[in-house]
Amino acid sequence: MSTVQRLACLGDARWWSFLWRYLRGRTPWDTRITPPEVMAFLETAPPGRALDLGCGTGTNAMTMARRGWHVTGIDFAPQAIWTARRRASRVKPAIDFRIGDVTDLQGVRGPFDYALDIGCLHALTTSQQNRYAAGLPALLRPGAKYMLYAWLPRRWRGKQRGIAMERVHVLFDDAFETRRRVIGEEGGTPTAWYWFVKRAD
Repeated sequence: MSTVQRLACLGDARWWSFLWRYLRGRTPWDTRITPPEVMAFLETAPPGRALDLGCGTGTNAMTMARRGWHVTGIDFAPQAIWTARRRASRVKPAIDFRIGDVTDLQGVRGPFDYALDIGCLHALTTSQQNRYAAGLPALLRPGAKYMLYAWLPRRWRGKQRGIAMERVHVLFDDAFETRRRVIGEEGGTPTAWYWFVKRAD
C-alpha cells in the first residue's frame, strides 16, 4: 500500500470500523467457507492466475491455491491480511496477500484469468466504485472470468447500502459480457451473483 493510500485509509471511518471489528473478532462475513458458486467454477476451470478483491482472511484465495491457482489477494484491513498470511503459510502455490486499495491497483501486475469479489464492491462509495471499475479490466486478459457477489440496495443502520443491478451494469458492461445473474438473499438481505467474461480489448 502506498503512502497516499495509507493516509486515505487513516481518514476513512470505514477503515477504522473494519480494523476494530477484526481486532474484536466481530466479523460475521468471515465464514471460512468458500461459496458453492465459486466451488462450481473451480471444478471446471483450469488453474491460472486469480485476483481476489477484498480477500479478507484468505479463505477463497486458499481454496483456489489448493487447486493450483496462483492467487493475489487484496484487502485494506491489515488485520485481515496478517491473518490470511498466517493461515496460508503452508499453502502451495504461495499466495501473494497484499494490504491495498481495490480502487487503486496500479501496483498489481496482470494479466489474470479470474477475478473474484465477494462483498467488496457494494461497500464502496460511488466514486470508489468508479475507480474500481476503471482499473479492473486492465488487469484481466480477454476471456477472463469475473465473479461478483453484492448486496442489492436496502436500508441498514439508517443508511442506504448495497448496489443496484443497473448500477453494476453501468460500471462493467463496456468491458465485460454478462453470462449470468442470480438473485438471492443473505440473512434477509437481498443479494445478487454476477458472472462476467472480459471482452476482447
